[in-house]
Amino acid sequence: MAWNQPGNGNNNDRDPWKNQGGRDQGPPDLDEAVRNLMRKLGFGGSGKKGNNNSGGSSGGFSMKGVGIIAVLLVVVWFIAGFYTVKEAERGVVLRFGNFNTLVESGLHWRPIFIDTVETVDVSNVRQFQSEGFMLTQDENVVHVELDVQYRIINPRDYLYAVENADSSLAQATDSALRYVVGHTTMDEVLTVGRENVRADTLELLENIIAPYQLGIQIVDINLLPARPPEAVKDAFDDAIAAQEDEQRFIREAEAYAREREPTARGQVRRILQEAQAYREEQILKAQGEVARFNELLPQYQAAPGVTRERLYLETLEEIYANTAKVMVDVEGSNNMMYLPLDKILENQRRSSTTQQTPAERDASRSLGTSTDSSSRTNTTSSSGRTSDRSGGRG
Repeated sequence: MAWNQPGNGNNNDRDPWKNQGGRDQGPPDLDEAVRNLMRKLGFGGSGKKGNNNSGGSSGGFSMKGVGIIAVLLVVVWFIAGFYTVKEAERGVVLRFGNFNTLVESGLHWRPIFIDTVETVDVSNVRQFQSEGFMLTQDENVVHVELDVQYRIINPRDYLYAVENADSSLAQATDSALRYVVGHTTMDEVLTVGRENVRADTLELLENIIAPYQLGIQIVDINLLPARPPEAVKDAFDDAIAAQEDEQRFIREAEAYAREREPTARGQVRRILQEAQAYREEQILKAQGEVARFNELLPQYQAAPGVTRERLYLETLEEIYANTAKVMVDVEGSNNMMYLPLDKILENQRRSSTTQQTPAERDASRSLGTSTDSSSRTNTTSSSGRTSDRSGGRG
């Protein structure tokens, strides 16, 4: 049964806040508890009035208590000195406000209240954008945007060489970009000259920030597509489209040239080889003529008349063998009759072909071939007889 339950007799005897003597003490006194703890640590006196013999010091600090407090403070000071530098960071240690050293990533210790540490991210690439309306060399206004990527390579210079390295880099970038755009025409900024603008801006920016020792390295810059003012945007779009067509036509022409060039080179080589073969042929032919002349020379010297007549007949035979025309020299007459056998045979073949069936045409075509052969033979024979007559006449 609970101590304060009604009907439990005398409840005052079960009150936990009363001591055995029956005197009501109330809740625990916190001040008394603190004093008791301080006495246990050796601070102050024994807590009794008029007692001046507790540890040789009344109401003051004991040497033991001071020592404990000092040890606790040293332990807390030592533990608080540990700190961690992340993998992507480097720590800059300042001793009494002056630069002391750089620390790598990992667990380190510093004497607190003496050294302070500032960490800087040196691994990740940072970026910002510089943009605005800028005046070109030909006095046109264009909106240019430049994306800059950089990283920190020297934490000390980044923190203390200038007041704000990031702001200084942004101002230097804006200055370099405006200078390059101011020395470039608007057409180049909008079209074919964008890469030159990017390269010139990067070079100029690096030269500008070098004396300031910002501790920053420019990784890359990217010139975003520039835009003309809205009032003339349509006209510039047409100009850009025309320039793109020009570049496309140039590439197509270059592709056609690359396609045709090997063929032309092959034809050149073939012509050179044919010329070389013709040269060799003519040389060999000339050498053969020389050899033939050397063989005929002794015969001509032995019998000039006979040799001359034989050469004349051989030449006529060679000439008349390649023609279908027939020359008939009638004996006893000064007139020479010309028979165009080739035309006669051609007209005869054409008339017979129009009146014959396809099978007859094929037969007549083969017959005509044999007729041409026989006529050529007869022509040669007639030429020989004519030559003989003319030779005899001579």
